[in-house]
Amino acid sequence: MRSHTCCFTGHRQLPPGKQAEIAKHMERVITGLYQRGILYYGAGGALGFDCLAAQTVLRLRESCPGMKLILVLPCLTQTKGWPAADVAEYERIKGLADKVVYTGQAYTRGCMHKRNRHLVDNSSVCVCYLDSESGGTAYTVDYARKKELEIINLAI
Repeated sequence: MRSHTCCFTGHRQLPPGKQAEIAKHMERVITGLYQRGILYYGAGGALGFDCLAAQTVLRLRESCPGMKLILVLPCLTQTKGWPAADVAEYERIKGLADKVVYTGQAYTRGCMHKRNRHLVDNSSVCVCYLDSESGGTAYTVDYARKKELEIINLAI
């Protein structure tokens, strides 16, 4: 299954006014991956890029037989402190996902890293939005490189 799986990682804050452009680019990339036999798409459920990736997979899934969205979530309380509109969209995506995996029950200091490693460890391709040398996305992309995943950076 790993050879047919793509994971997503990216920043919570995307450049203002660029979301639609990023989504179109992502749509083209995912369509190309699907044509290569990538059927499973893992997203971490965070705000920003993760949400955009999940929304894009859900939209494409309608015309791509066998395409599946797998949410890999760090804990049951990931949305604690989020604005109500973001929680509602998270719950909508969760309800439409083909599979939901929790890598932990409660929030802990390392739960986000555990989720990110799970996404990478079960994928052969990593689609990311990385425009910074530090932070969780940079760590995850570096981990994906070490695991020899194909990296597609939509920020380039």
